[in-house]
Amino acid sequence: MVWSRLRRGRDAPGLPLPGVCGHRRHSLRTGRLLFYSLETWLDLAAALAAGSDPEAQRWLGWDKHIMTDPKVREVYVQLRPGDTDSLRTYPAVQRLLRHPVEPVPDQAVALIGVRVDDGRYAGFAELEPDTGLIGGWLAPHARGLGLGVELFGAVASLAHTHLGLRTVRAGHEPANTASARALAGAGFVADDGPPRHTLRDGREIDACWLRHTAPGTISRCRAAGRQDRRNS
Repeated sequence: MVWSRLRRGRDAPGLPLPGVCGHRRHSLRTGRLLFYSLETWLDLAAALAAGSDPEAQRWLGWDKHIMTDPKVREVYVQLRPGDTDSLRTYPAVQRLLRHPVEPVPDQAVALIGVRVDDGRYAGFAELEPDTGLIGGWLAPHARGLGLGVELFGAVASLAHTHLGLRTVRAGHEPANTASARALAGAGFVADDGPPRHTLRDGREIDACWLRHTAPGTISRCRAAGRQDRRNS
């Protein structure tokens, strides 16, 4: 794992504290969120659950992998990955924990987010190193708290200080004011881009584009390995 050990702390009870990035796995911390590379299928299931509700799908527009049962979604987004005792309550969770997620070179870098105040799964973020495009979403219980600023700020930090990318870009529908505020709060500024965008479910929407450029020196962490620096 990317974690050096599992420990309990005052600000993050029952959560794994981040260790040194390596083996194509990353970890970073913002004020209220802890992000780390997906470790098991449980992390992946929680990420899907966090973005499968109708409010999120209004903007995301997936064509598959949507969790349609609200009770199942609620179970996953209320789980605390650092609390091994509570995870034993659900047999399905135990099965997911037994399947690791292996990072794939040249594919999107994905991070799961956890709240440090109560340890619950909070959201998901990803970055495509080739294009510099980012995306992400928050679980229902994490919305409306200003955590979107931290989520998008974390992806920008991942790009600039972990992967060595100078600039990253994000798009959102004009009516999605929550994403617009979060991106602006994370330091993204308006950028040129296609006025229309097609979601995975085939819906075509209006699009606004923003970019985030590193204010200073960019670098790469150990997890980036020897991959070529791109988008520099």
